[in-house]
Amino acid sequence: MADKAKKRPLVMKQKIMAQVVYALIPLVVASIYFFGWRSLAVLAVVNLAGFLSEYVFARVYKQQVSSAVFVTTTLFALSMPPTVPLWIAAVGIVFGVVFGKMVFGGFGRNIFNPALSGRAFVYVSFGYPLTSSFIEPVSGFPGGFARWLPELDSLTKATPLIRLSGGQDLPFMDLFLGSTSGSLGETSALLIIITGVILLILKTASYRIVLACFIGYLVPQTAFFFIGLSGVLHPFYGLFAGSLLFAFFYMATDPISSSQTTNKGRWVYGLLVGVLTSLIRTFSSWPEAVTFAILLANMFAPLLDYAFKQAAAKKKAAAT
Repeated sequence: MADKAKKRPLVMKQKIMAQVVYALIPLVVASIYFFGWRSLAVLAVVNLAGFLSEYVFARVYKQQVSSAVFVTTTLFALSMPPTVPLWIAAVGIVFGVVFGKMVFGGFGRNIFNPALSGRAFVYVSFGYPLTSSFIEPVSGFPGGFARWLPELDSLTKATPLIRLSGGQDLPFMDLFLGSTSGSLGETSALLIIITGVILLILKTASYRIVLACFIGYLVPQTAFFFIGLSGVLHPFYGLFAGSLLFAFFYMATDPISSSQTTNKGRWVYGLLVGVLTSLIRTFSSWPEAVTFAILLANMFAPLLDYAFKQAAAKKKAAAT
């Protein structure tokens, strides 16, 4: 037994998690093209800090490090702005891995999405350096592949979501292709949709959750827009601006913190994410509402599965 324990790999292989990491590679490459090689430095720092955080706890729990930690670290890094101080990125992912996952006992036991736990923590704790300035992406060939970071004279630009909320016009193709300011991996709607659909085809992500997220967001958002509420984004533009697509395809579908065992639970969970996103965007001062929407929905995911299982059991018992 001792020999087997010694030979056990440091990292536990998980096919589903590997597929998610592979799907994120185009977004990583795009982040370099749009924002320069510093995006790779952010990714490296976050991956190292996240891995070491899980490794320390895995030793205590006598567990292997899960492949899922690299999904968490990559998602977190891609959700950061290009100019994020590296130490803030490191602090954020350590918080996400430790308090969003490992304190619950490790892989498969966490209630909250670890990447979003870290993101919420740094945005609340270090709001100014993360929200006060954004960089316009590099344009033309070879783009950011020839730079460390775009020119810093564009630091006064806000994210598309803030600009649209303020009544500014923004070409749809800029949002669709990614040639606009924003977080490292969240600007190109085209790449997010392509890679997200691949995950749906591979059944790595639940189409029920994704579709329910879209429905839950679009229905109230459309209603708010057409009744004329002040400051409400057009639902179509709101869908492609900010981190909404990235979060719906990659964050809300996390197999651990979402509804896992019942299809009805997945539908209700996704609807909850979408509705909360619209409500928080409309009635709060936090434009990137989807982070908190998913974390709030995470709390109800186990209860949803339990409730639908109990209902099914009672129905089956009544029929016999």
